[in-house]
Amino acid sequence: MELIHDFFNWLNGIVWGVPMIVLIIGTGFYLQLRLGFMPIRKLVYGFRMIWKSRTPGADSEGEITPYAALMTALSATIGTGNIAGVATAIAVGGPGALFWMWVTAFVGMATKYAEVVVAVKYREVDDKGEHVGGPMFAIKNGLGRNWAWLATAFAFFGGLAGFGIGNMVQANGIASAVQNAFGIETWISGVVMTVLTGLVVLGGIRRIGAVAERVVPFMAVVYLVSVAVVLAVFAENIPAAFATIFTDAFTGTAAAGGFLGATILMAMQKGVARGIFSNEAGLGTAGIAQASGSTSNPVFSGVIGMMGTFIDTIIICTLTGLAIMVTGVWTSGETGAMLSSSAFEAAMPGYGKYVLTICLALFAFTTILGWAYYAEKCWEFLLGTISEIPFRVLWTVAVFFGATLSLDFAWLVADTLNALMAIPNLISLLLLSPIIVKLTRDYFAPGGEGGN
Repeated sequence: MELIHDFFNWLNGIVWGVPMIVLIIGTGFYLQLRLGFMPIRKLVYGFRMIWKSRTPGADSEGEITPYAALMTALSATIGTGNIAGVATAIAVGGPGALFWMWVTAFVGMATKYAEVVVAVKYREVDDKGEHVGGPMFAIKNGLGRNWAWLATAFAFFGGLAGFGIGNMVQANGIASAVQNAFGIETWISGVVMTVLTGLVVLGGIRRIGAVAERVVPFMAVVYLVSVAVVLAVFAENIPAAFATIFTDAFTGTAAAGGFLGATILMAMQKGVARGIFSNEAGLGTAGIAQASGSTSNPVFSGVIGMMGTFIDTIIICTLTGLAIMVTGVWTSGETGAMLSSSAFEAAMPGYGKYVLTICLALFAFTTILGWAYYAEKCWEFLLGTISEIPFRVLWTVAVFFGATLSLDFAWLVADTLNALMAIPNLISLLLLSPIIVKLTRDYFAPGGEGGN
């Protein structure tokens, strides 16, 4: 077992090293250039389309509305990464890591947009009459038979990664947080989560989408209001926090208090890795959700999809980072959810940790639901629709084990598999970029759907 652990430690260091940072940031920046920075220029348009997407057009095809598809994607991305992941990035890489999370998000908007465009463009209808798509179908139908191995690789890595990063790791985070805050045994949390997961997941994408479009907006509002309280209490420290973030991004961070110090490279690595962990731009997962959405044009779905990265990282992760910075707890030596909890306690003594625990539980539980659909479609691509019910049962059971077992090794494996998912997806986006650009120009041209 120690040999396997050492292997994954070695592999993780490679796949999340400088080459991966260059590939992720480079692909996103390249796509931004090719698209004329459309994802940034069309931010306001994107928010308008989110509102419009609640009611799809009569000529749209899909199982759920684009709005429900976005909420499903956000349910998967808004998770422990927004609370524990941001805290870990700052605790290890320093405040400058938050700047590199922003960079990852802004270039990642183009990546997320492109992922969704090709996912919808090359989606299929399975033998149960449901629309399915994602990087595996984009590779298969967009790049042809010679690239079939790349599609299989993505589906294999995604199918395995789901059980780690999207299931057991999330369940463990909930159970541990609830035990620390309320004293409830992990097995009790495990039973409750298993039952709730089964009730939703066994109903497929329609039930997942229905739950996501109700729960995700609610939990986001609760969290935003809670962080607003923290920032209001320490409002005088906000300007200094921003100054520290920008300064340390290019100078590194000296040791202070319990903080051991960090280099520029460490800030970049942790910022990019935690940014991708949080918003999933580059992994290709959002395209799997949006491919099930009712739409008449892949660019429309792409615009909806890219907004998920902005909401997840630029809004929610930034607020978490600022809460940690303005309260001064980032130098305490703590990390992960405990660091975020300290920030909430500093502003709301006696009950801040309970508020954060509730937010963390909601974030992580919805991630379990969203990733259930992602992993299911990966296994369906590999094994066919016959795998659906066995997968849903296995996914539900895995929640209990995730809540009750020690998962240090699972974190390592899941983080590694995330990077391995990104590689096939990013290669396909680079190869399909001419088609993405053409579809975008046609859509926003005068007389096109987005040019009116």
